[in-house]
Amino acid sequence: MGFHDFLSFVLWCKMCKAKNLFFKYFPYFFSITRSKAVKEGKMAKDNKTNVCRLLDKAKIPYVEQEYPVDEEDLSGAHVASVLGFPPEIIYKTLVLKGDKTGYFVAVIPVLEEVDLKKAAKVSGNKKAEMIPMKDLQPLTGYIRGGCSPIGMKKHFPTYFQKQGEELERIYVSAGKRGLQIGLSPKALCAFVSGSFEDLIRGGEE
Repeated sequence: MGFHDFLSFVLWCKMCKAKNLFFKYFPYFFSITRSKAVKEGKMAKDNKTNVCRLLDKAKIPYVEQEYPVDEEDLSGAHVASVLGFPPEIIYKTLVLKGDKTGYFVAVIPVLEEVDLKKAAKVSGNKKAEMIPMKDLQPLTGYIRGGCSPIGMKKHFPTYFQKQGEELERIYVSAGKRGLQIGLSPKALCAFVSGSFEDLIRGGEE
């Protein structure tokens, strides 16, 4: 119970000229305010995304960064712009399908484009293609603009653009639009059992 709640209760008792009510109802009043505080704390905890809960459980440090969502522009470039961060540290999560191994994930800087030939090679395929957007949520549980390499419905082989390994921190989606998480790329890669590879157009051959 906060000080202001306590003071309000005491003043109410005085106004009613019933000081004995303080002793009679204080335990009840305390339980109500305590229940409210517990409920608010639980709600705050429940507001965490599954991505954050998984990282908490694994004791991997991260920072949360909220941003205003523009339904007309869900691009990673827009996210980097509104956050005021260099686009080189904001990574997008792409889901592809290979002709041999099936689905896999590529995590690359938001301004870059995935090279399908390179992605196919590192994933053990001859060919690979992006999955249709309509298949994203049924397959991963995430929607466009909120797809994270952490906590998909099923674990898929995951590859990160190799330059990310040299960075102290990168940002990826926290599993919903409007929230990014920043963390060590090496810790993230290890957590999802991924690897650093050359995946983008114009990168190293």
